[in-house]
Amino acid sequence: MFRTDRGRRSTAEADVPEVDGTPIGRRTILGLIALAGAGVVGGKAVQDGLAKVLAPIELRDPTGLISLIPLGDSFRFYSVTGAVPTKDSGTYRLAVDGMVTHTASYTLADLQAMPQTGLVRDFQCITGWHVPQVHWSGVRLSTLLDRAAPTGGATAVRFRSFDGTYTENLTLEQARLDDVIVALQMLGGPITHDHGGPVRMYVAPMYGYKSTKWLSGIELTANVESGYWEHRGYPVDGFINPSRGEGA
Repeated sequence: MFRTDRGRRSTAEADVPEVDGTPIGRRTILGLIALAGAGVVGGKAVQDGLAKVLAPIELRDPTGLISLIPLGDSFRFYSVTGAVPTKDSGTYRLAVDGMVTHTASYTLADLQAMPQTGLVRDFQCITGWHVPQVHWSGVRLSTLLDRAAPTGGATAVRFRSFDGTYTENLTLEQARLDDVIVALQMLGGPITHDHGGPVRMYVAPMYGYKSTKWLSGIELTANVESGYWEHRGYPVDGFINPSRGEGA
């Protein structure tokens, strides 16, 4: 599923889209080709306008053509399941479980009451696009791990999404890095549903597929368990700068 604004969907964190719904027609495809040319010629102002116009079309685009239209330094969001349930402050829960001494289930209010860490970092997709200097805020993952007290055999963390399909992972050492947060805000406000909210991971030193959207669970495990895209060929260690991962 594709969608655009300054949170857009495309093959951003994916190579092979799984799309539900009615396919778009031939005339629409030809129109998209024309729009691609307009985006190249018109520059940023035209690209920003195209993002708003294309949002409803992208929801029915199995071709991936919209991802080829130049839309500037903007998010391109992708869901591997199509529609994702919506959670709010009344229904959201984040489970912390697995190989821990203390399991927990946090509400959105619980997470908001914890010490918050702010970051201003680029978001880099492994497919090449990036969004510079994004403002993020949330709870350091290490804070939640300290509360849970991993047992001696735990060496890794597995993340679950409430889309019911997506999973990701980090080693326990990676999970404790200062710039790995359970994010509650981005782009100057609460994380919207389309951006993976109300709560998502942001793993600053790694490519975007490591930053699980629609976060529902943090599970301590004995070993690293390959996530959704790693089963499909992406590297388990997703460091943008490989030297950052030495010893991790």
